Amino acid sequence: MDNKLVVGIADMKMARQNGMLITYALGSCIGICLYDPKIQLAALVHIMLPLNMETGRKTPLKYADTGITETLRQMEAKGGARSRIVAKIAGGAKMFEVAGGGSLGNIGQRNIESTHMILRREGIRLLREDVGGAVARTLLFDAATGQACVRSYGKPELIF
Repeated sequence: MDNKLVVGIADMKMARQNGMLITYALGSCIGICLYDPKIQLAALVHIMLPLNMETGRKTPLKYADTGITETLRQMEAKGGARSRIVAKIAGGAKMFEVAGGGSLGNIGQRNIESTHMILRREGIRLLREDVGGAVARTLLFDAATGQACVRSYGKPELIF
């Protein structure tokens, strides 16, 4: 496959009918694959944090709430329909141990919870996920099939 689009941190890319969307280094971050199977429209957004508290909200793709909403808006502008769009997610690992052990230090878990909440709020069905744990992931998303592939060190490749 020659048509590879790399999605950076706090970034989003879309492909239609063909192409592979790839994001690397999903530690506590979440990669969210959104797909409209009828028109084979795929989007992959790489979020870092659960909620956008940024003044002026200049980087909406950095956060689960505004990143998912903005991605859905752009998919709809290209003919995607919320009633057909489905999601697959990966990431949300606990990469570091923080003193005190509270949930504030586990940004990965907060990202997972926020992503679940936003997808529910937006009416998007979550089909599969590979989240949590303590290992970073690479996420590949095929626009032709809607199939996701998760690669992580020391684990077999997961296709879903």
